Amino acid sequence: MAVALVVVGAGVSLGLWAASDGDGGSTGSQARSSQGATAAAPPDATPSPTRSYPLSEAPRTIPAVRDHEPARGPGWRPEKGNRVVVDDPALADEGRLVAGELGMAYAGEKGDKRAGDLRLVLNSDEGANPESYVMTVRDGRAEINGPSDAGVFYGTRTLKQETHDGGTAPEGVVKDEPAKPQRGFMLDIARKPFTAGWIEDRIRELGDLKFNQLGLHFSDDQGFRIESSSHPEIVSQEHLTKAQVRKIIDLARSRHITIVPEIDSPGHLGAVLDAHPDLQLRSAQGSAVQGAIDISKAESAEIVDDLLNEYADLFPGGPWHLGGDEYQALTRSNPEASFPQLATAAREKYGSGATVADLATGWLNDRADTVRKHQRVPRAWNDGFFRGTSVQAAKDIQVAYWTGKEIGARAPLEYLQAGRKMINYNDEFLYYVLGEPQTFVYPTGQRIYEQWTPRVLRGTAAVPARYDGQILGGSFAVWCDLANSQTQDQVAAGIRMPLRATVQKLWDPDRPELSWAEFRALADRLG
Repeated sequence: MAVALVVVGAGVSLGLWAASDGDGGSTGSQARSSQGATAAAPPDATPSPTRSYPLSEAPRTIPAVRDHEPARGPGWRPEKGNRVVVDDPALADEGRLVAGELGMAYAGEKGDKRAGDLRLVLNSDEGANPESYVMTVRDGRAEINGPSDAGVFYGTRTLKQETHDGGTAPEGVVKDEPAKPQRGFMLDIARKPFTAGWIEDRIRELGDLKFNQLGLHFSDDQGFRIESSSHPEIVSQEHLTKAQVRKIIDLARSRHITIVPEIDSPGHLGAVLDAHPDLQLRSAQGSAVQGAIDISKAESAEIVDDLLNEYADLFPGGPWHLGGDEYQALTRSNPEASFPQLATAAREKYGSGATVADLATGWLNDRADTVRKHQRVPRAWNDGFFRGTSVQAAKDIQVAYWTGKEIGARAPLEYLQAGRKMINYNDEFLYYVLGEPQTFVYPTGQRIYEQWTPRVLRGTAAVPARYDGQILGGSFAVWCDLANSQTQDQVAAGIRMPLRATVQKLWDPDRPELSWAEFRALADRLG
């Protein structure tokens, strides 16, 4: 697997492209090689009646553009001194970023047209996909037009790849938009602390690939990895400060990436319980249950809600991951007998026939209420939803589907037929689990590229196409079960091609035009 290395001091940082300002750089395209002699045309050249240009070919980018209308002409390439101009001050950040990456001058709002210009435009097409864009290369100029700053940003990512390493953006019109609105990467920083710099490098990589979500799983049995003011006693020695997190958030925002925080409960709370052993779930025989909080105690809800409220103020955005998976009380053959305090609390709250599964569902609903007050959209792992309970999970809790192996497993169709929205985390394709414990193997980009689509939610079979609209997208995930199995730089190298394959299929789930060998060669060419 070829990897572009940028050596910084004594360490190694893996990224897509180096930048003149240290914050991203130029990328590339195969299109320049298909243009033949036209690639050498000067940047301000315009078609001449005495010169014949070949019909342009579609640019080669990751993810691939979805439509290109060819034309005859010299194409466009950035030149030092040429301008990036915008038609709206809302595009100033996008304009400054791409100008720095391409070595051009940012000129702000300008109405005149000059040879070599790159113009960024907001349009008023309210019915368009907000992440769509149109890029026109004509008469020695380039224009990127979109209904939102996000769409325009994605157009600049396409242009950045096209012009990588002296390449030329082909003449014609690109019309592009993603198939799925949620294109994510999830990182387990609870079991393995990753440096802020490494996370920032991934954000630059994700942004250039048109991902728009970064999940941070920062609380688990092995660690709690972000500074806390409400409960400083639970924070692990190795952690991110809030200042570091704010810098990460700011960088992500500049790349139109939303951070999706996850404080998993009522299981996976070992780091919290280490500081609050009185809240640990215990069986009827008095044995402690690893990572599980006693949801019959009011104090358990209070401490988790304290954390949810605290971090809602830190992390902006819509989605919030509540976890909900692998609550060990529900792995027992008779949870009511094993944990009589939970059975009693369930009956007191929900009636004489209520079960421990009802109490756990009520816990999930209560935590959803907490984040909903902060205008967040809750999501939870699929094994946090239970069949046959009298208490039903709130309808707006989205299903993060990762497995079909849990006790009482429910197939994806059950959720879809109930009208639920889902996010695809299929562990057979999208789980990079350090050390490959249990039956996990490191996923390959080739398998994702050739066999997976967002409709393949469980195993290898796709759900019917009629449910496609309920599948909001997907997320590649790094889990650090055996944290020392790889260094963070080995992780970056290992996920490089899987990330590219994942976003290709989230942007356009149809069979790709390029073979895997061609796709991999393109990735190597782009860096």
